[in-house]
Amino acid sequence: MWMLHSATMLPAFLLLFLMRTSISLSETMSRDEKNKLRNQVVEMFDHAYQNYMDHAYPADELMPLTCRGRVRGLEPSRGDIDDALGKFSLTLIDTLDTLALLNKTVEFEEAVRRVVADVRLDNDIVVSVFETNIRVLGGLLGGHSMAVMLKESGQMVWYQDELLHMAKDLGLRLLPAFNTSSGLPYPRVNLRYGVRGPETRTGTETDTCTACAGTIILEFAALSRFTGDPTFEAHARRALDFLWEKRQRNSNLVGTTINIHSGEWVRRDSGVGAGIDSYYEYLMKAYILLGDDQYLQRFNTHYASIMKYISQPPLLLDVHIHKPLLPARTWMDSLLAFFPGLQVLKGDIRPAIETHEMLYQVTKKHNFLPEAFTTDFRVHWAQHPLRPEFAESTYFLYKATKDPYYLEVGRTILENLNRYARVPCGFAAMKDVRTGSHEDRMDSFFLAEMFKYLFLLFAEEEDLPFNVEDYIFTTEAHLLPLSLSTASNSQAPPLVNNTAGEELDDSNFEWTCPNTRLLFPDPAFPRNLRDPVRSALDKSCPHPTTHREPGMGRPPLRAQDFMVNNPEHLELLRRMGVSLIHLKDGRVQLIQHATQAVSAVAAEDGMRFMQEMMELSSQQQKEQLPPRAVQIVSHPFFGRVVLTAGPAQFGMDLSKSSSGVRGFVTVAEPYNGCSELSNGEIVAGRIALLQRGQCMFAEKARHIQKAGAIGGIVIDDNEGSSSDTAPLFQMAGDGRNTDDVTLPLLFLFHKEGNILLEALKENREVEVLLSDKARDRESIFKGKALPGTLLDGSTDGAEEGDCSTEEKDNTSPASSEPVDQSQVTTQEQTTDDSVVGQESVQPVGGLGSYASVDEGEEPAVDGDSSSQSVDSLMADWQEDLEAFKQMEKDEL
Repeated sequence: MWMLHSATMLPAFLLLFLMRTSISLSETMSRDEKNKLRNQVVEMFDHAYQNYMDHAYPADELMPLTCRGRVRGLEPSRGDIDDALGKFSLTLIDTLDTLALLNKTVEFEEAVRRVVADVRLDNDIVVSVFETNIRVLGGLLGGHSMAVMLKESGQMVWYQDELLHMAKDLGLRLLPAFNTSSGLPYPRVNLRYGVRGPETRTGTETDTCTACAGTIILEFAALSRFTGDPTFEAHARRALDFLWEKRQRNSNLVGTTINIHSGEWVRRDSGVGAGIDSYYEYLMKAYILLGDDQYLQRFNTHYASIMKYISQPPLLLDVHIHKPLLPARTWMDSLLAFFPGLQVLKGDIRPAIETHEMLYQVTKKHNFLPEAFTTDFRVHWAQHPLRPEFAESTYFLYKATKDPYYLEVGRTILENLNRYARVPCGFAAMKDVRTGSHEDRMDSFFLAEMFKYLFLLFAEEEDLPFNVEDYIFTTEAHLLPLSLSTASNSQAPPLVNNTAGEELDDSNFEWTCPNTRLLFPDPAFPRNLRDPVRSALDKSCPHPTTHREPGMGRPPLRAQDFMVNNPEHLELLRRMGVSLIHLKDGRVQLIQHATQAVSAVAAEDGMRFMQEMMELSSQQQKEQLPPRAVQIVSHPFFGRVVLTAGPAQFGMDLSKSSSGVRGFVTVAEPYNGCSELSNGEIVAGRIALLQRGQCMFAEKARHIQKAGAIGGIVIDDNEGSSSDTAPLFQMAGDGRNTDDVTLPLLFLFHKEGNILLEALKENREVEVLLSDKARDRESIFKGKALPGTLLDGSTDGAEEGDCSTEEKDNTSPASSEPVDQSQVTTQEQTTDDSVVGQESVQPVGGLGSYASVDEGEEPAVDGDSSSQSVDSLMADWQEDLEAFKQMEKDEL
């Protein structure tokens, strides 16, 4: 079966290849197997937590590649991401109630003592109000809840609400941010000085994201209920009231960014992912925790609009709030992975299953959910900072359905974390899911959320130290007791009244607390929902027939001739088994069912038609070389550290090598590699390390090749450069024929190169693998006993018949109108030889380094189809980088 989405008003189609496949599902999972996986979760948590305590505490976060703490101001700035860091031992506070849930009572008590004794909150530092609220205030309140629970059971009798006192102190430090005419908080606050005034270095912002202002109520209300001070809950309610009043009244949707003073929407795109996500979550959970029906009514009003405009199961696509039938983008971000879990709380199980299955198939395709991925499930932004939202939804779906399928999903998450993210000093975020390269980052939410949900997924009731049904999870998975709903808070003002004419609709309360036995009378029901979604992402390759029976059927319809409003063409589609469906957002969906064609020949014509649509729409451009990987495979790394590397336009093509090039590294002498090597006898048979500069890349390659090297790694001489902040580069030749260069040459920025040089300094021998992407450790060691802890039965991520490469993905944009080939841009790499004697480098791979055409715009036609300027490429990249920074600002 083929599926084709198109837009009658836009020049782009979305093409998906669908294949039916037989699915073998595990009926049950044994108690012993669940226990084994639960214990694996605990072991992985210990590995992450102990490395933080050993190498990072009291810093806010662990840097797992360099085995040290991340201290704000001492490390290069990462922009808005660093606003979560406040020199308050963030990871330890965020992890408190995880320790308690995992039955680590001794460690929990010790952690509480450390927080009380060591953490200071009056730091002269500007932090994110949103992140500090959900991570630090939520962490203190979750820790307090656990300490009270343990004290009531006769443990921690010494505890006298110390964490609660710290929570109130922090709440008071956040309150100045709410001093606006609208009640919406400033996005940042100085912990010591508040906002406004030159000493605060804040108070000048005008915009905040919807989630930033709307994800306060649980923590602030809990703080008010715990302390009896209604001030905090009142301010959080006021912010929610304002957001509700500013919703777009026709669509009942909210935008992504709002002006905190005027209430005008700055970004009018609306979805359930970055920038909005937890606003919806907190409306539902505020009803659950606080028992106020109006929170539920507001949530249900929004939810009805989400399902009407944004949800196109299994997809969730952003729309414009004023024109909700108009898509705002053609990709999804990973934060929307929480939404199936929220739908479980709502009781809307069917779309939860469908969307979760789509996310699972994307996860299996790329090992992790990319930070953003397109509607045809390709990587849009390749990072994955170990986000827990998919594990969260997996847990909630298992809790609702008891379907063992979700235990297998959890097993996949565990295996991928161990196989691809585990490093000697913790777990490292993925810089690029395509290559398996790492980022020196382990966010606090990894310990706060990921291990909670995975432990709960595999644990039995008797494994838990308390009944989790008595608590609600915040967006950071902190535990707040439901008993707070009965706590006195009589001074808090009520929610604003509904607008005139609106009444509480009782129908909105249906299925809020579903009986899952009624939802699943047929045990096969969840599988029947998943199978069609799975087929949409099936990585099997098509096998069209190669011979056509002559003389049968009418002449086939060619893709370049197809007109969506031509009745004759529609009839030809019908004969080929291709049906056309008009979607509610104005797009057209084409689906081919070969069995519905009038003949086998017509079915073949239909398949050819769909292939032609794909080929016709693809931009006729030379593919930019993707990033490569440098994987350290020797002791003590054993393949766990992967560095993002830029490729060369010459030499060995690693993408065509099944095993890559493996060898020990040696620093070339001279280091710049611009003359014959003086240590050629040492370099022979090894991978040479070179410094960028003073001559062309190809010249360096020839010198190390002459010395007998099997590969080369060029390290940037620009101190501080990093693939974290710069686009990757591909190394160009020297303008001459480079066919004589046969070894692989890769480029590392200064930061990544330093990791390799430090490893060489600390270890006598360092062995690396140069490849197109990181290899599974099992394949690296070829059946030998693997160092470290791995799950039994783990296999390489590649599946039989894998067609997931860019060339064979069977997915590409296409046009719903006849395509004029002159409108298709051909993009070629350019070689900048303007500076004689220096290397030529070009942006490649990485974030946004690809050509794209925005919806509603015609592709640009370059007068010289053989080249495109570097300035143009950089402009494309910069545009995507700015979009990515905006997502980070929206609290990605």
